[in-house]
Amino acid sequence: MPLNLGALNPDAAASLIEPRDIYAALTVRPWPTLRQAQGEVLGKWVKVRTRSDVVIKQNTGGGKTAVGLLIAQSGLNERVGPSVYLVPDTYLVRQVVAEAEKLGLPITTNMRDRTFRSGEATLVATFNKLINGRSAFGVRGSGKTPIPLGSVIVDDAHAALGAAQNAFTARIPGTHAAYEQLLQIFSGDLKAQSAKTWLDIINNDTYRSSALRIPFWSWASHHEEVLGILREYGDDNDKETMLESLYYAWPLVADYLQLATASLTSKELEIKLPCPAIDMIPSFATAKRRIYLTATLADDSVLVTELNADPVDVASPVTPDRASDLGDRIILAPLALNPQLWEGAIRELARQFADGDRDGDGAPDSDPINVVVLVPSNKQARLWAETADETCHVGDLAPVIARLKNEVHIGVIVLVNKYDGVDLPDEACRLLIIDGLPTPLSPSEQRESTALAGGQTYLIRTVQKIEQGMGRGIRDLDDYCAVLVMGNELASTIEANNARSLFSPATAAQIGLSQQISRQIGGEGLVPIRQALKTFLERHTSWVTPSRAAIATVRYSEEGHVADLAKSRRAAFDLAEAGDYAGASACLVKEVNKLPKIERGWFREEVAAYRHQVDPDEAQKMLTQARLENVSSLRPIAAVPVRPLRANALQGRSSAKTLAKYENRTELVLEVGKLLDDIAWDEDATDLTESAFARLGVHLGFATERPDKIYGTGPDVLWVLRDDEHALFELKTGIVRGSKTIAKKEVDQLAGELNWHSLNYKEVTNRIPVLVHPYSITDANATAPAGTRVITAVELNVLKSSVRSFAQTLAELGGWADPEEVTRQLVRNRLTANLLMNAFSVPFTPIAKLKKMGTVAPDRHKVPTPAPPADTATQPATPIGSGVIELVDSGEPLGFDTNDPID
Repeated sequence: MPLNLGALNPDAAASLIEPRDIYAALTVRPWPTLRQAQGEVLGKWVKVRTRSDVVIKQNTGGGKTAVGLLIAQSGLNERVGPSVYLVPDTYLVRQVVAEAEKLGLPITTNMRDRTFRSGEATLVATFNKLINGRSAFGVRGSGKTPIPLGSVIVDDAHAALGAAQNAFTARIPGTHAAYEQLLQIFSGDLKAQSAKTWLDIINNDTYRSSALRIPFWSWASHHEEVLGILREYGDDNDKETMLESLYYAWPLVADYLQLATASLTSKELEIKLPCPAIDMIPSFATAKRRIYLTATLADDSVLVTELNADPVDVASPVTPDRASDLGDRIILAPLALNPQLWEGAIRELARQFADGDRDGDGAPDSDPINVVVLVPSNKQARLWAETADETCHVGDLAPVIARLKNEVHIGVIVLVNKYDGVDLPDEACRLLIIDGLPTPLSPSEQRESTALAGGQTYLIRTVQKIEQGMGRGIRDLDDYCAVLVMGNELASTIEANNARSLFSPATAAQIGLSQQISRQIGGEGLVPIRQALKTFLERHTSWVTPSRAAIATVRYSEEGHVADLAKSRRAAFDLAEAGDYAGASACLVKEVNKLPKIERGWFREEVAAYRHQVDPDEAQKMLTQARLENVSSLRPIAAVPVRPLRANALQGRSSAKTLAKYENRTELVLEVGKLLDDIAWDEDATDLTESAFARLGVHLGFATERPDKIYGTGPDVLWVLRDDEHALFELKTGIVRGSKTIAKKEVDQLAGELNWHSLNYKEVTNRIPVLVHPYSITDANATAPAGTRVITAVELNVLKSSVRSFAQTLAELGGWADPEEVTRQLVRNRLTANLLMNAFSVPFTPIAKLKKMGTVAPDRHKVPTPAPPADTATQPATPIGSGVIELVDSGEPLGFDTNDPID
């Protein structure tokens, strides 16, 4: 009797719910079985699949994409509704589609496709496709019926969080008419916050200013005017005139305008909600299942604040039984090994390893490898220009990554601002270098990063970004990739004990093992680093065996981390959204009061904004307290009385007291190096630079403050050198203009700051006005106050070199907590109150004087840095007093200018 195959049940596979069964039933399986970690995760997920929110944590390269696709298919088979698989960008859409095709699972990228609407295929799309104010899935109040969803899988959950924030943030460029209209409304209140920053903003032809927040009391009283102005542009459907950055966000923020935070720089005005009103997107908010896939989310709190995930569900993540499903890595921070290592030598090492010259002797001794470098910006990428074979941005990334995955040898590949979402398996990347992290660019990010610098929140974000970057080079258990992290901030984070627990368990174990190597080769040059990398890349059992043992027993944490503050912030916003402002402020203030001082001061501002809606006087009292705890919070309406600073009794003792907080010599040198890195000629980091300059003074033993931040007037930074001698610093480190002189309005600012100081420090007899500026020559119509000193790029570089020498010598001697030794090193490096100004600043030079002498102002140019010795590859210290041209006729030194300042 012939077989009747047509009588077999064709729908048997479609009834399978257990994802492991779905995989086993696939016609074509890319692997005979799922990996052990995948199977464990899927087995656990089935048991908790009815939760509204499930967090799945797997190591990078653990096969999360296949896990997510199988979960989506399970939802379709169970008939819970349509499934959507969301990724951060279109590049990753293609990657997920390729994985689904390999598995033979039905997918589509077209949301109008019948198979998606009917629950027959999973839709693969970007997160922004679903979460935006004009979402085709439907927005509350738009009149469009929302598309009901069963399963929403959010891949790279950390990236989705940023996308959610952006979706609920409206941005108005400084060149747009609406920006000017809003500036007119709030000009008085902004000027009261900071007269100097206000001038910087309205004179946007000079340089990018620090960020200012429009005071919440002013915003609340004028929000109807704002609504009237923005409505016209927010609802503009004309593609010719549409303001895209407002158009897609407007429906999500318009109803919550009164609660929004409005911050601005000279480049843009940003309107952002305290927490995204995610219920504006019903398809996401009411989805039966939301699954978040992540490898690096150390703090799950952001899922609660940004996506309104259930904190109870989030606190119980789904993980494999063990965390040992991670490729092999050695993780080294060259500056932690030797702070004097020259970063240019690391770029040279990258080139040599890419060419197969691992000994660095000019002759290839090994197979060439691909070296991938992650940089945060085009500015950093330019440092690699002579080394790189390819420099890629998100838009032109795909063909290069495709070549790498096909095991094509390219050499050194620089990826600009792409720290996640790129898979570089096996030969695609054997050496990964992380050269810096992205800096905050938006007004609110600038304010927040300055306010929280050095705190736990800041550290968590730094760790997460580092781990995201490190994950690019390993994609499965058998993969391996060496990792180098460059810069003081990254090195300090890798070395810090308080940061270790914030990395994923397996990564923390790999860092711990790598540090055993670091301790053996600390203080030496590049030769032992080369040897360590060579041993690792050649897979010597002397490394592989202990490396595997180090992570063999590592387990994931069974509990997610959801901070009480995050729960309160989300609950407070939900109460305010419902109109209960008193409840919102009361809910939040309980947790804010438990925070450390700096964070407490910052989040009090959020409490006060809610409180203002029901009790403006109490809100101002809260803000006064916030200001005393964190100078980056808003200034209250009532002027904060000036509290004159007194000089520290003994500079050396005060400096030693500050330095004593560093637990070991490596931490001392790296943290001081990081502080110096923060003092940068960067238009996007002026506030951070001012903060760092104040902290530098504290490290040197001076009493310091930021009067403009505290009182809304006065200099950017004040150093009390002695009771009768103060230095008033005005920092112009964000200048990008073409003119090569000091402008009249800049010296006028100095004059105004001297007047403020005279009123508030009557007993001080010696006031030194100091301009930190790329140029030392004043305009013809500019008259600088008598005694004005200028710190140009050259003098600043010399000052940094002296401070580094100060810290490094103390580290070598072990005397950073000894007042006598600290005093000796302050004197040796000319960092004492009586030596500092003459050593590291120059008098200004009127341009008329140069013309009279027939001297042409020098062009900006790079100060040549001697190449380091080949054997040590260490950066030579800049000689004290170098970089100064003497004017023979006058005897007055003129600091010449640099195009790309050292450091």
